[in-house]
Formats: sequence, C-alpha cells, structure tokens
Amino acid sequence: MASLCLTPLPAPPRSQPRKLLEPNSSSSSSSSSSSLNLKPIVVNGNPPTFVSAPGRRIVAVGDLHGDLDQARCALEMAGVLSSDGEDLWTGGETVLIQLGDILDRGDDEIAILSLLRSLDMQAKAEGGAVFQVNGNHETMNIEGDFRYVVSGAFDECIDFLEYLDECTNDWEEAFVGWIGVSGRWKKERKMSQNYWGPLNLVKRQKGMIARSMLLRPGGPLASELAQHAVVLKVNDWVFCHGGLLPHHVAYGIERMNGEVSHWMRGLSESGDSPQIPFLATRGYDSVVWNRLFSRDVSDLEDYQIKQIHSILEETLQAVGATAMVVGHTPQTLGVNCKYNCSIWRIDVGMSSGVLNSRPEVLEVRDNKARVIRSRRDTYSEFQAIDYI
Repeated sequence: MASLCLTPLPAPPRSQPRKLLEPNSSSSSSSSSSSLNLKPIVVNGNPPTFVSAPGRRIVAVGDLHGDLDQARCALEMAGVLSSDGEDLWTGGETVLIQLGDILDRGDDEIAILSLLRSLDMQAKAEGGAVFQVNGNHETMNIEGDFRYVVSGAFDECIDFLEYLDECTNDWEEAFVGWIGVSGRWKKERKMSQNYWGPLNLVKRQKGMIARSMLLRPGGPLASELAQHAVVLKVNDWVFCHGGLLPHHVAYGIERMNGEVSHWMRGLSESGDSPQIPFLATRGYDSVVWNRLFSRDVSDLEDYQIKQIHSILEETLQAVGATAMVVGHTPQTLGVNCKYNCSIWRIDVGMSSGVLNSRPEVLEVRDNKARVIRSRRDTYSEFQAIDYI
C-alpha cells in the first residue's frame, strides 16, 4: 500500500505550447482521406487559448461531475468514443471540447480525466484534438474546498496513489493508464469494503490526505489541470465554464489563463505562494462562476433581457467570436440557445450526482450548431435538432 505521508509526488511533465497538430496521413480511418485536404490545427497560448481548426467538426460536452458511465454515453453520442468498451477515439478529425466540472459529486473523477487525456492522444494521430476548460469545481478543489466530494471520489484518490506507486511514480504511465484499470480497482475496493466498516474515520482521513496531495497547488493532478484553460476560443466560437464578460476580455484572456495555470502549478515570480486569480476564479462574475447568460429569462423584465443581450454582444465583439458556449448551470429543458443563438447553455446535469438526466451534446459544423440527444431513454438512437 502506498504511503500517504506528505512527501512530494511526481509532477506531470510541463507541456510545451502546441503549434501544429498534423493529421496522420497513414491512418486507415474513414477520415484519413479527407484529412489530406484540411489544414493542420494551430494552437496558440500555454495553456491553449486560441485554436484555429479549419474545416473541423466541433463537439462540446458539458459538466460531467464524476459520472464515468454518463460521460461515456455523451462521448459515444458525440461520435468520438467507441461503444465496445475499448475507449477508442472514433472522431477522426473532430475537435472535442469539455467545459469543466469533472470534479465533485461523483466517484470517477480521475478516470474521466484519464479518459479524456487518452482520447486526446489518439485524436492527434488522426488530425483531431481534445480540449478541456476548467470549471469552478476544479478551482474549488485546488483551493482545498472539498465540500462536494463524495466518499467514492476520496476512495479513488487513495486507489490512484497506490496505482501510481505500482507504476514506480511514473505519472504519465499511471495517469493515462488509469482509465483502463480504475474499474477493477473500484470493484476490488467494494469487495473489501467491510474491512473499513461504515463511516471509518481512518479511511476518511486517508482520503483527505490523498486528495490534498494530488490537488494542492503544485500537486500532480493540479499540475495536470493547469494544462487547460478557463477560456478557449476555437475558430469563431468561445468556450468557458460560466461566462465571459467585457472586463475579462479587456484584462486579457491569455493573461487570465496563464495566471490560473501558474496558480495551479504553485508557481510565483516572487517565490511566495501564488495568489488566487480572483478575476477568473472568484466572485459571482468571475469566468468560472458567472451565471448571467445561463439564467432563466422567464423571471426577467424586458429591459433586463436587453441589457444582458447587449453585454453578450459587447463581449463577443471584443473577443472576435460569433457565439459563446457555457456550462455551469443545469438546463432542465436540455441544451438550448438564447439571445439569437449567440449563447449556448450545454450543462444538462447529466451526472447521477446532479440531475441524472439524459446526456446531450452540441455539434458545430461550418458555424451551424445542432443539439444531439437521445430519444426517450435509449442511447442507441440519436436525435439531432438543428439551429441556424
């Protein structure tokens, strides 16, 4: 069993800015022939902030909150994950964007992060890509706020540290490989559940220590999350968890992304502990907490709706985008758009720890968006609703 004393853990290798993602012309997938006609994906910023993905299909998935089964269903619906349980990328040159809040409310947080990393590696080989943006629950956990962590997630942290120890502290091997073994570890843990007994305080303490080791600023999982932005612009669309506002753009979205990343890595120019980036991660109007564009308009006056629409238009004009896509606020009626479809709200509360609703995803092709959702409660038949 791995020691849980507070000793330094291996940090993931620091990623370099990704300039080009070249399609693999030797791929045998159905998309390989068309990839010869597409320009490569160009990524600017570290973490990625501005992405040019000419001719690519874009799919966006909202909050997942630790529910691996629902995450897989959503990715299968999006056409980027195989349905045979092998967790293979089937999206070809598709660009997949996940809008944060993978952490909290569910058991399999690290497994979902591992799955997305594995899919990104596979996607790059076919001319596609996977991007994530961090949400408020990612930043809360790095602050040490574990209020919404369920017992199964604490258990996963313990299991993952033991697996990391088995991998001789090779972070890349352990993190990428976790999705392939996490189910077995979880099953074995449940079989030995009686060893701990109900509400065992020692187990709880071990889980808290394990999570703190992984997610404190500079911890290996915090450093992994630091590779993702809080605001991402892909072609003419901007993606963030809560919502982007004009003063965020004026401050500089690449600057914000860099400050959040440095904080997560535990880095500071002065050598002291880095300050929490307030503009991006704290306050009701921060990027990860903002709900201005996601709220129900039925209880608003006409003048308030016009004001919000005006703020949205100002933001999009400032950042040079056609539309914004956000998560954060569960939409009980499913994925939808407002304000002339210049804002898309795609958090449907699919996790069993939230609403346990049927998964839905947003697809963008040639600047036209459509919602892909399951019919009734079966995931074998999909229904697409187009929005121009």
